[in-house]
Amino acid sequence: MKIALMDSGIGLLAAAAAVRRLRPDADLVLSSDPGSMPWGPRTPEDVTRRALAVAQAAAAHRPDALIIACNTASVHALPTLRAELEPGLPVIGTVPAIKPAAAGGGPFAIWATPATTGSPYQRGLIDEFARAVDVTEVPCPGLADAVEHADEAAIDRAVAAAAALTPAGVTDVVLGCTHYELVAERIRAAVERDLPGRAPLVLHGSAEAVAAQALRRIGAAPAPSAEPVGTLTVLLGGHTAELTEPALAYAEGLLLKAVSPAI
Repeated sequence: MKIALMDSGIGLLAAAAAVRRLRPDADLVLSSDPGSMPWGPRTPEDVTRRALAVAQAAAAHRPDALIIACNTASVHALPTLRAELEPGLPVIGTVPAIKPAAAGGGPFAIWATPATTGSPYQRGLIDEFARAVDVTEVPCPGLADAVEHADEAAIDRAVAAAAALTPAGVTDVVLGCTHYELVAERIRAAVERDLPGRAPLVLHGSAEAVAAQALRRIGAAPAPSAEPVGTLTVLLGGHTAELTEPALAYAEGLLLKAVSPAI
């Protein structure tokens, strides 16, 4: 089987690694356009146009499913991508894990880009799933860009600033941007460091859920013990490339490189 993933940049690594863990035998296609990142400040029409180009580049490799591993693209472009590519190619969007965070019943925070924070889309999810729970929306300016470039100092500054805006009583944090999942443990450490003696913080990402959903959509079962023969194709702006140096700064990028045989 072949699973494609798309994003503006390396935010797709978390979901790609999740697919690789579930099906080491699956071929992966990673399609992004880091030259146009970030997509968050762009108009919905611009995001849709760019997402469609990235998706079409992935679709040209004839995958069995396409994961939109980007919250911004899922918000603005999912209907267009589905209209363009389905039913021939199942398209799986990424939704912030607000529903499972709310199920715990405790107060939680949603870390997201400034464009997503306070947006009608995010507020709609809060109203639907977390109306009875205390929710704090935390904007994280610069964090996705810092993660994209593996800029350690910038990541530390952005994480510290968001941690300072996170209320002391939260039990959970929703990672509302796929890039944030690459620095999840740094986020956990920053929040827990500011709140000594608290219970361990629960983080909610989307990577595992979208990976599992992609398999369900194509009727495939998880097989984590399968032989690791799945190949890796990387597309940057539609052109075949290698995993970028910043991608290899993260455990997810190293996992993909280590267990993906050359094509």
